[in-house]
Amino acid sequence: MKIQHNISLKPYNTFNIDQIASSFIRFEELQDVINFVKSGELKSVKYYILGGGSNILLTQDFDGLILHPDIKGIDIVSEDEKNILVKIGAGEVWEDFVEYTVDKEWYGIENLALIPGRVGAAPIQNIGAYGIELKDVFYELEAINLKTGELEIFDLDRCDFAYRSSFFKKKPGKYLICSVSLKLSKLKSLNLTYKVLSDYIANLKVDEITQRMVFEAVVAIRNSKLPKPEVLGNAGSFFKNPLVTNTKLESLKIRYPEIKAFEVDDKKSKLAAGWLIEKTGMKGYREKDAGVHDKQSLVLVNHGCATGKEIFELSEKIRTTVFNLFDVRLEREVNVL
Repeated sequence: MKIQHNISLKPYNTFNIDQIASSFIRFEELQDVINFVKSGELKSVKYYILGGGSNILLTQDFDGLILHPDIKGIDIVSEDEKNILVKIGAGEVWEDFVEYTVDKEWYGIENLALIPGRVGAAPIQNIGAYGIELKDVFYELEAINLKTGELEIFDLDRCDFAYRSSFFKKKPGKYLICSVSLKLSKLKSLNLTYKVLSDYIANLKVDEITQRMVFEAVVAIRNSKLPKPEVLGNAGSFFKNPLVTNTKLESLKIRYPEIKAFEVDDKKSKLAAGWLIEKTGMKGYREKDAGVHDKQSLVLVNHGCATGKEIFELSEKIRTTVFNLFDVRLEREVNVL
């Protein structure tokens, strides 16, 4: 464990943006984090926590210290006939861990296949897809208080999970997540409530639906419309689905009866942000190497040499265009540094 200087962050962000960090430190052990924080070195520097960089847009060099958690390990904490409690190091690759659980026939996160990033970032965003969110299987996590160096345990309530949000998203830089514990089922339990997924499975025309089938279906669906970051730089969904009142939704339906929306409760609904962007005509739109993906409007892409500022400016143009057409404000899901 040592501090490196003038490090390119291109390998550490899925937009493949080449910005420089003046200092960089990798943590492979929990005790290393504790020792470093308690040394007091963190008190006098600007710092930022960066894992796999799958949900960040870098717009400039970082004149400070990047903290890179790379703690590995998958350990069974406890199990019985029905459930298994698994503790995973923050540095494990999320999509690899999902496939690992499918191999073991541990049910609960197969719908979250192929989401890029590290395990430690999953609670920050409360990642979700195809009818499942991390909070549905979350048990607890370990995090280091970056002021005191003390190890603290966060249970479900303390994490304050919400739609693509959590305590850690609302108060960034306060804690460094070191491990995440999930409670998975050993009994067959599949979630096919999401229509796109259930339709795909139905077309398979099989007598018995297996966990492996669901996993492979999610992978196939994602691959059909989402670019792989190693091929085309991106951070997945760039915008959240906006929340509106049902009154607002009804007024929009007068002009756009085909609008895509999902009811949250009897007062609010979520609009499909991808549909809103597509309706503006910006699907596939491109300015230099910054573009909107031609198969999924929610995804902004780096066609090769786009800068973070160019992608950010494109995102602002999209937000303005959507607001002018629908009177709805899009909120970025991706963090901007």
